[in-house]
Amino acid sequence: MNNELPPGAAKLIGGAVSLFFLALVISASSYVIKPGTHGIEVTLGKPADVVVPEGFGWKMPFITRVQVVSVKQRTAALKADCFSSDLQQVLLEVSVLYKIPEQSVVQIYQQYSGDPFDSLVAPRVQEALKETTASQTAEQIVKQREKIKQSAITAAQQKIGDIVKVVDIVVRNIDLSPELERAIEAKMVAEQESVKARFTQQQTEIEAQTAVIRAKGEAEAIKVRGEALKLNPGFIRLQMVEKWNGKSPLVVPGGIGVSGSELILPTGRVDSSVP
Repeated sequence: MNNELPPGAAKLIGGAVSLFFLALVISASSYVIKPGTHGIEVTLGKPADVVVPEGFGWKMPFITRVQVVSVKQRTAALKADCFSSDLQQVLLEVSVLYKIPEQSVVQIYQQYSGDPFDSLVAPRVQEALKETTASQTAEQIVKQREKIKQSAITAAQQKIGDIVKVVDIVVRNIDLSPELERAIEAKMVAEQESVKARFTQQQTEIEAQTAVIRAKGEAEAIKVRGEALKLNPGFIRLQMVEKWNGKSPLVVPGGIGVSGSELILPTGRVDSSVP
């Protein structure tokens, strides 16, 4: 039996094997860095100091690999068991938004395996929250969430340094003891009622002042009219004539300063055609 390959078959097999190894070498020599990530070339366990940007690149096959580190903003949940300045226990539930700056990619990979939250960010944020709440009463912590958040962000960033950027700390929930929650709620209701009572009192005072001003104005107007009538006694008689409806009154008493005189108004219209 003849086991020899047909003429040209050996060349085809050899060519296919060569193409396979060529494709393998090309694949091992290239890499692609996706958007939102950076790469670090690690050669025989030693990372390079230069960060590889997004896109396509070449590397030494088989002895160099590219470690990818995300530089996108990340979000992680965190709880902090704190105490207020009035020694009340406060449990804060927050969401920490953070990101890795480009200049910190190599350091983060070397020291924190690419994700520094559990070992770097979380402990510092918890410490910052505890320091911030320790300077405020439980009531102030409940009422001033924004102030607590901003103070905690500043303190956490100072503790972490420039290696990681703390973008925001979102306070999702503040848990107090049931007794303390009821006490704070009762105080807030009492304050609202007090504000409402002060507003009602101020509104009443304004209305009273307005009435006094209006009364003074009316009295002053009456005084002015009285003095004007004293100086012009015939003015009121003139107004009566102008406003008379032709029927009544027929006899009008004498005006001020005119003793015994009367104004007799005609009972019918005078025909101007009668001589």
